[in-house]
Amino acid sequence: MEETITGADTAQIPQQRGESLLETAVRYAEERHWDVFPGTWLETADGVQRCSCEDAGCAAPGAHPTRADWAAQATGSATVARRMWQKQPTASILLPTGRTFDVIEVPESAGFLALARMERMELTLGPVTLSPDRRMRFFVLPGASAKVPELLRKIGWSQSSLDLVALGEGAYVAAPPTRFAARGAVQWACRPTPANRWLPDAEELISPLAYACGRDR
Repeated sequence: MEETITGADTAQIPQQRGESLLETAVRYAEERHWDVFPGTWLETADGVQRCSCEDAGCAAPGAHPTRADWAAQATGSATVARRMWQKQPTASILLPTGRTFDVIEVPESAGFLALARMERMELTLGPVTLSPDRRMRFFVLPGASAKVPELLRKIGWSQSSLDLVALGEGAYVAAPPTRFAARGAVQWACRPTPANRWLPDAEELISPLAYACGRDR
């Protein structure tokens, strides 16, 4: 759970504890200017949580789009977001990448190693999520998905040799406090604050991320 943000940060993406998905989605649109769209949700049948898509083999239960035109559905309007979640208050919160941010995704173990290294390097980070699927996602400036292969090549890595994925236009990530069936909720490893409103470029983070993924193989 997120801790209460105090002082000047109070109005900026507050704690998730006890806050509805609706209010959180509205805050992402209103305070961070992120596009949001509602995804699937969890339903309980015979004591078992299942995805609302009703696919018994769903790979991301409770955390994927409900329709093919999800990209057109995404909105940066707090008013529209509120209306969307009022229709389905338990819908997951999904954020399209390739708009206000791209995402670099790595395994959880590599992500924690990279975070420690970045702290020592005194790098400025954007928000970072930690998901129940044991993946960590680093928010960076848009355009990263196109640049990452060449950035990796320049430091001696090929993208195919690392478990490192750059998500840009046409992709999305689940945002806290979205829940995955039986696996828990998406959390912030580095929460959104006024200090990280300006996102880092992929070039600033690629070296420690590649190093951590190489160590994690």
